[in-house]
Amino acid sequence: MNPLRRIGAAVLDLCEQIGAIASFAVISLARGFVGPWYPAQILRQMIDIGFYSLPVVGLTAIFTGMVLALQSYTGFARFEAESAVATIVVVSLTRELGPVLAGLMVAGRVGAAMAAELGTMRVTEQIDALTTLSTDPQRYLVFPRLLAGTLMLPLLVMVADVIGVFGGFLVGTTKLGFSPYTYMDQTWQYLEAQDVLVGLAKAAVFGFVVTLMGCWQGYQSRGGAQGVGAATTRAVVTGSILILVFDYIMTEIFFTR
Repeated sequence: MNPLRRIGAAVLDLCEQIGAIASFAVISLARGFVGPWYPAQILRQMIDIGFYSLPVVGLTAIFTGMVLALQSYTGFARFEAESAVATIVVVSLTRELGPVLAGLMVAGRVGAAMAAELGTMRVTEQIDALTTLSTDPQRYLVFPRLLAGTLMLPLLVMVADVIGVFGGFLVGTTKLGFSPYTYMDQTWQYLEAQDVLVGLAKAAVFGFVVTLMGCWQGYQSRGGAQGVGAATTRAVVTGSILILVFDYIMTEIFFTR
């Protein structure tokens, strides 16, 4: 029975972790919305998550659009369907690649930074000092990050979509021989509002998940510098995995007929 016992223990541990993370998120949101608010903290996190993530997200988006145009043209040329390149680029970016790649980039940059920052505050007892000063750590530290991540990632994805489509446009018009008018006409003709809106909804969920895992792993960090390093790694890995999991779930909900 030892293997079954180990499997059962692992399942129970997973359920316990999920419950603890859900409780942490609900308590942080409830305390944050009740107030008092910390607008300076919220603005700082919005700038850090949104503005400072623009370069890496923009570079990822433009090269993704360019590669997607090249690969689509190569594949569709076998079936004489080259005219569908513009449609594939814009639909793929708005539905999937824009939100997922932006989420993964933010998970690597912001999720790790949050886990390291909060983990350092935990092991140096700064979080305990906030409690001593009658300041709720979850209201002051966690809620602004959750709110900023949920609000700013959709804005980043909007920028990424535009930059990615522009990258595909550059390759399509300069290398693949499309006329600018034809390429843009194909882009607008088959783009639907649902594609963009669902992509932005995915981005909001991904932003919440990434910041939640960064805050949770840092908040629970123990064991000095080694514990902070482990928490940072776990924040990036779990955040990236959850992005892919929630991407499938939301795709199943919105696009499966």
